[in-house]
Amino acid sequence: MRKFVVILAIALFAIPFLPQKSQALGLEVAAGVWSQGPSGDISYDGNLAPGTTLDIEKDLKYDKKTKLFGRIKAELPLFLPNIYIMATPMKFEETGSKNIPFTFGNQTFNANVPFHSKLQLDHYDIAFYYSLPFLKTATMGKLNAELGINARIIDLKAEITQNTLGISESQSFTIPVPMIYAGIQVNPVKFFSVELEGRGIAYSSNHYYDFIGRVKIRPFGPIFVAGGYRIEDIKIDHSDIKASIKFKGPFAEAGVQF
Repeated sequence: MRKFVVILAIALFAIPFLPQKSQALGLEVAAGVWSQGPSGDISYDGNLAPGTTLDIEKDLKYDKKTKLFGRIKAELPLFLPNIYIMATPMKFEETGSKNIPFTFGNQTFNANVPFHSKLQLDHYDIAFYYSLPFLKTATMGKLNAELGINARIIDLKAEITQNTLGISESQSFTIPVPMIYAGIQVNPVKFFSVELEGRGIAYSSNHYYDFIGRVKIRPFGPIFVAGGYRIEDIKIDHSDIKASIKFKGPFAEAGVQF
């Protein structure tokens, strides 16, 4: 995420100095905050036995967290695909308790003893997409639709520790997830637009869906402010981690668009 923030800052600083010809291609840079409300469950299977299914809210005690996110969208000329980059950090960390012993990985944790848990699920997207030919022109710029492919890099780490007993277990992995990307922008007037975008894939018993709805206002020049709602629905079984989790909540952002 730090690397993305640096790139974002450089891009924002450099925009005013771009030649007019480059700016005409289309560039959007934004940063904001998302209130991530988690729900669902997670388990980590050991070598000899399946892990205990832990409820995100009841057992791990996770609640809403507000995190920064950033995105860059560039429309390229000729037949080159347009590019959409987005970074979404996620991290939950709380102290929980369970009234029965439970297993996480190869470690069994004691009942009625507080435990500390961390769940990190940072993800980074890069999409290559095209706008549907002639739709924007035919509607005089009031409607645009996009379709393409998206690569999402998931950086996951799950850890549980009972400090009083000196026991701990964790698992981490980084995996790429190919997804379909689709977006729609409705611009009834110049300073106001409604946008919808989705990314998703389903395979075997796994799925990953990410939906964003956004209302955007341009008060003056290239500057815009926006608010909306985002929902992520994840069901994954990888490296003995099984998770069925949803994250949802409102977000707000600000940026520039040329």
